[in-house]
Amino acid sequence: MFTGIIETLGQITAVETSGTNRTFTVISSISNELKVDQSLSHNGVCLTVEKVANGEHTVTAIQETLQKTTLDNWETGKRINLERCLTANGRLDGHFVQGHVDTAGACIDKKTLSGSWEFRFEFPEKFAPLVIEKGSIALNGISLTIFDVTLNQFSVAIIPYTYEHTTMQYLHPGEKVNLEFDMVGKYVVRGRDVEDKNILPIE
Repeated sequence: MFTGIIETLGQITAVETSGTNRTFTVISSISNELKVDQSLSHNGVCLTVEKVANGEHTVTAIQETLQKTTLDNWETGKRINLERCLTANGRLDGHFVQGHVDTAGACIDKKTLSGSWEFRFEFPEKFAPLVIEKGSIALNGISLTIFDVTLNQFSVAIIPYTYEHTTMQYLHPGEKVNLEFDMVGKYVVRGRDVEDKNILPIE
């Protein structure tokens, strides 16, 4: 479980493909502090640390993850957001983020304002029930508040600190992003669908 408050940025130093899997080596300021088998959010995707050495760590994404996220397009040199798991006694400064990306969206506009930035994104219409005005979303792992919601679009406003300490500074229109919708909203929608279709729980 994560909060969407990014700890630091990492940079991909190597990419290897084995069958349908892709393995990434990442260098970051926290890599040496990680342990094998530890969960870590990489641009919003929860991946298990497999190796730690020389200020770098290694993780692998399987086919299911590659199909639902932007990881299939990651190459060496790419910068990514990193966040370690929330501890039981930690503050929840963002919102509950599982690290289970629902879909990829696309940045369609970026505006530089006086002291902030505004981005607009497009997402698959089937997820519309999970997107609400002033609701929370994890965008590349960042906990953000959304506004100007339409059937398949929303906007976010970025303050200078977030812009400077996350990958938002490198994001431009046309690029894809990982989206994880609010967990509570997903349970509500699922409960409604089950009730409407008279689907009984498995005993």
